[in-house]
Amino acid sequence: MMMQQILQDMYIEPDLLAELNEEQKQIVFYKIREEQVRRWNEREGRDASQALNKNGDRRGIQWLLGSDGEVWVWVMGEAPGDKPFEDIVEELMEERARKQAQREAQELRRVKEAEIEKKFRDAMAKEKARFVAEKWKEETDDRKAAKQEEEEDRIKEKLKKYEEEERQRGEEEIRQTEERRAKELYISLKQEEKRSERDDKEWQEQLRRSKAADEEMKCKARRARDEYKRQSLRAVEKGLVAGLCGLFHKTHPNISGHNRRHGTVIEHPTTPAEPSHIPATSAGQLTSGHYRHIQYRRYSNPVTQSLTECPVWIRPPRPNSRESIIRWFKEEQRPRRAGYERSSITIAPWFHGIISRQESEALLTNALEGCFLVRVSERIWGYTLSYRTTSGFKHFLIDASGDYYSFLGVDQNRHATLADLIDFHKEEVITNSGGELLQDPCRLKSSTADYGGLFM
Repeated sequence: MMMQQILQDMYIEPDLLAELNEEQKQIVFYKIREEQVRRWNEREGRDASQALNKNGDRRGIQWLLGSDGEVWVWVMGEAPGDKPFEDIVEELMEERARKQAQREAQELRRVKEAEIEKKFRDAMAKEKARFVAEKWKEETDDRKAAKQEEEEDRIKEKLKKYEEEERQRGEEEIRQTEERRAKELYISLKQEEKRSERDDKEWQEQLRRSKAADEEMKCKARRARDEYKRQSLRAVEKGLVAGLCGLFHKTHPNISGHNRRHGTVIEHPTTPAEPSHIPATSAGQLTSGHYRHIQYRRYSNPVTQSLTECPVWIRPPRPNSRESIIRWFKEEQRPRRAGYERSSITIAPWFHGIISRQESEALLTNALEGCFLVRVSERIWGYTLSYRTTSGFKHFLIDASGDYYSFLGVDQNRHATLADLIDFHKEEVITNSGGELLQDPCRLKSSTADYGGLFM
């Protein structure tokens, strides 16, 4: 019910948003965004139909039709003679990787060539300078000059040989680098494609589960509402008839059935933790023992007048005071055994009543991971489960505004009682990402705790 109100208003109050953890925030924002898209599509369809009615006499476009009379569509990789889409994508990735490797190899080749030319140009210049200096010194000695020329030629040949070998080694290194780089780029592109497909499949599965869970929740809530109304009307009718008959036989045993005393206001049954202090009722009063007669009136015509006058407390959308929280708990939650252990009248050790967020974290400071407690929320009609992690604390809101208990925005499971929810998550994690499993309850420090006045 709280989530439906948020989606209807398309707004969540900042103080309520602060109570949610990161995963709850993401789910709430995703639901809001989904509702925005739905409303936008609905408005676009409405605007498109209006625009079509206005522009019916204008020129338009006509789609090319196939032999079957339908719009002709060509899907790459599926037409006769086309390669499969996977082969086309495979070839495109290989071509892309090959061209990238060629560009890198060309740049490496240019750098290597510049290094080789500079290296041997400097060596030649030095050698030529040395030969020129020696030639000037030994200008008169022809033999030495001829020998120097021969030596110079020999050195030139040797340098050319070294230069060619260096080029061959550089070319081989560039070729190997190009092949290795092409393989790396190809593998990287394949991994990126697989990762994208996996993320898309996970998102589609999550969306499908969310929609299915929403539909299931709506159906269950509708059935529970109808059943609750049917049983409530039947109980009221049976209780009023029995009370009227008994009251008549007790007060006017010898008078005709048209002069009867009517008047009863049905209150909520007492909880198991509070045994009723009302005396035993007679055979003419309500038979269950859970209703009391608190007001009597005389009516001249019981056919036309109302049989009961029931004081009704109208619950506001959000808690507005501590007194309203206490009244809500006493009138709606205690009859549902909220805060009690399963099949017992003992208050559960994990229930701490009305305490603040700071008080709950102080109680869990020295506890181990998995320790938890449940406190009454002052933000919504429900509770907050405070959980101890290895690095800090987590707080999960529990929606109790309807006729079930469930985590707000996290858990799609609904539970009949608060104890059922706690026992369920002792075996199943609250969120898959956090892996929160309820282990040890955080017990009260004092045996004289008043639970914020909930059980007084």
